[in-house]
Parts: sequence; C-alpha cells; structure tokens
Amino acid sequence: MQENLVQTTPNSEWWVDSVFYHIYPLGFCDAPQANNFTDPPVHRIEKVYEWLDHLQELGITAIYFGPLFESSYHGYDTADFLQVDRRLGDFESLAALFREMHKRHIRVVLDGVFNHVGRDFWAFRDLQKNQQNSPYKDWFVNVDFSGTSPYGDPFSYDGWEGHYNLVKLNLHNEAVCEHLFTAIKTWVEKLDIDGLRLDVAYCLDKHFLKKIRSFATTLKTDFWLMGEMIHGDYNQWVNQAMLHSGTNYECFKGLYSSHNDINYFEIAYSLNRLFGSEGIYKELSLFNFVDNHDVNRVASLLKKTEHLYPLYCLLFTIPGIPSIYYGSEWGIYGEKTDNSDAPLRPSLDLAFIREHARNKDLSQTLCSLAAIRKSSQALKRGDYLQLTLTHEQFSFRRNFFGDEMVVLVNSAAHTAGFNIVLPDHSNRKYVDLLNGGEVFQADNGHLHVPEVHPYWCRILHARN
Repeated sequence: MQENLVQTTPNSEWWVDSVFYHIYPLGFCDAPQANNFTDPPVHRIEKVYEWLDHLQELGITAIYFGPLFESSYHGYDTADFLQVDRRLGDFESLAALFREMHKRHIRVVLDGVFNHVGRDFWAFRDLQKNQQNSPYKDWFVNVDFSGTSPYGDPFSYDGWEGHYNLVKLNLHNEAVCEHLFTAIKTWVEKLDIDGLRLDVAYCLDKHFLKKIRSFATTLKTDFWLMGEMIHGDYNQWVNQAMLHSGTNYECFKGLYSSHNDINYFEIAYSLNRLFGSEGIYKELSLFNFVDNHDVNRVASLLKKTEHLYPLYCLLFTIPGIPSIYYGSEWGIYGEKTDNSDAPLRPSLDLAFIREHARNKDLSQTLCSLAAIRKSSQALKRGDYLQLTLTHEQFSFRRNFFGDEMVVLVNSAAHTAGFNIVLPDHSNRKYVDLLNGGEVFQADNGHLHVPEVHPYWCRILHARN
C-alpha cells in the first residue's frame, strides 16, 4: 500500500462534504483518438498538476476522473483493467499525481466500467482466436456459436444497448467478478483511490452491486460507490447494501429547463418530490450536476447566459453533492454532434481560458458558493422545505439541527422582492453570506427581503 495515504475517519461520509470536479482525461489531456497498443506510455495525465492550484481556489475537494485504464478509443471500451491507458501515463505517474492531490486534501474517484468491455479486451481476443475452446467463452453475455456478430465474428454476443463494439460482461460468472475485484484492489493498492463511479449502474446486476459494496468496504471502510442513474427508482440501487449515491438526472434536466422555460415550478416540483418532507430520496445524497461528458454543456443549453448564475446557486444549495464539469466554471460551450461527443470533451489551456473566457467572473461566483457550502451543515446535510414560488422567483429553507439557511433565487431580468413566512415563527436575524453580509430581521416568522438582483440569489444564514 502506498505511504502517505489520505487520513480519514471510518464511515466519515466524506462525499457529503465534497465539491466535485469532473475530468474526462482523454479529452482534457488531448490524447490521440485511437490507442495503437504499441507506443510507450506518454504521461499526458501530468497536465492535471497545472490545474491543482486553480481547483483548490475553486473549493474543489474531490475529482472524479473518467476512464483511465487501457482502452481502444474513448475509455469506455476497456482493453485491460490492470493497465493504465498508455495515452495518459502509467501507474507510477498516476500514483504520484494522486499523492499530490491527497496532500492537498483532494479525494480521487475513478470510473469503473464493469458492464461491458471493448473488442480489444484480452479475454475477448482469446475468444475470437480460440472460439469454443476459449476458457473465456462464458465471460460474456449470450455467446452463441451458431450465429455471427455484426463484425463478422463466427459467434454472436450481446452488446451494450445494441453497440457491439461494447461487449457485455457476464457478471454472474464468478471468474469475471474475481477479475474485476482484483482490478479494484490493484487500483486501491497502487493508486490509493477513494471511490468509484460505476458506469451505467442502472444496467448492473444488483447481486453484483451488493458484492462490490461488501468487497470495497474491506479495502477502505469509507470507500465511496456512486452509480450512473438515468431513470427508474434510485432506491433500487442506492441503499445500505449497494451504492452510496447516484447521478441526479431528474434535477439536471429541471435545473436548466426551468430557466429556459421561465418556469421554476418544474425544478421546485422535482425538489419536493425527491427531497421534501415526503420525498422519495430525502435520505440520499445524490450526485448533482448541470453538465458532464455525455450531455451538452449547460452554457449551450441555456437560452440566456445570465442564467448561469442562479443555476449554479441552485446546484450548490439544493440537497445533494455538487459537481462541476471541467471548463464549465467559465461557462464554455459544447454540443455533441450526431457522430461525436468530442465537442463535450475538449483539451483546455488553463492560462488561455482564464484570459479569454466569456464568463470569467463565473469562476469566482463558484468559489463563493463552494465556500458557503463548506461552512454550512444545513446545505450539506439539512432537510428541504419550499417557502415561496413563482415562475421566476423561488425560495427554500435548509435546516440541520438548528443550522438554518434560506436561499432566494431570482431568474428575472429585474429586481425582485421576497415576502417569506417561516414555519417556526422565527425572530432570528438572517445574514446574507453571498452579498456582503447584509442583514434581514424576521418578525414572528415573517421575513421581508426587499430586493434580489436580476439573475442572482441570496443565501441567508440564520443567527440568534
């Protein structure tokens, strides 16, 4: 095991306190599109060092890296779970980087792609070569030697959602599970990682998820497992026996479309449904985001660039764990095409983007929001209560054993006032942590805030 491991408290649930930064390494590091599997390692991952000061200034405490292990093209077509993608580096360069991140108290979460592998995966290559004599013929789903594959193999098999370049792994096969667990153990022992994001977790066998949760806990008592969830009841996968968290796609959609449609009722409905007093996920800490490597950049989705500010205020104050996709702290654009996700996954030059970004002040806003969240148990762990709601104004309260925050958001092009009735007849003072410490006094549960600036918000901390 590596020395200088980051110090943690068992079962500390560090992820609840975290602000995540999401990097897609192959794009971020400008790696070649295809892996030739012959070149020596090129340590492009060391580019991350250049960004660490910026990320600390931004308030980032955890980085989720997209795929880092040997693959053919985009990282989700794994060729070898036990090798680092040579286009990015090797175990030594990754371990050195992660040690430096841990010294800076930044956690490390990697992508675990366990539902499928690429056609260059070593066991699939053996199947192609030896066919029915391959000891790995049962490692993949529905291998049938009476048919052929779309690629001309003398057998058919299941591809993930019809993509036959992504070969589905048979997670009911104990040898497959043992191989994957060996990989996880290797990543922990060589790289001291703190958790995994499980790709297409909604496709993974639930018995496998239980086994991976049990196994991961033997490696680190506070090892975090977060799953990619797009639809369905998250409670089926996120619970005490399986995953700690899942991607909150419902709020992802509502966060931008409620601004585009001038309709805060949409995101308010979702927040009540998920996290209100009868919320179906009120006990979960879901992974919140406004863009990622699979969806258009939020600046490209929004009709008004000004809405980036109230949108990110919501991201940092609603229940759950906030995540920033690399470069979006400056509101960069990016839209996928019919044939490529590359526009979502660019290589960025830090000095250039700092100087030339259209929304240079957005990064500083995110710094402020991250600092406020860090100081507040209410924003990290508190319950959720809607207070007021119109199409363009919205307020809610977060409360954790008396630590109380009231958030007021205005998406309109004009100043708006708020008249709020608090449920506990409060006479407390409310100090605006985002706007210079302005103070508002509640009177028997009535809180009047005469103005919130256009496309802006207030985050009020209750004081006795």
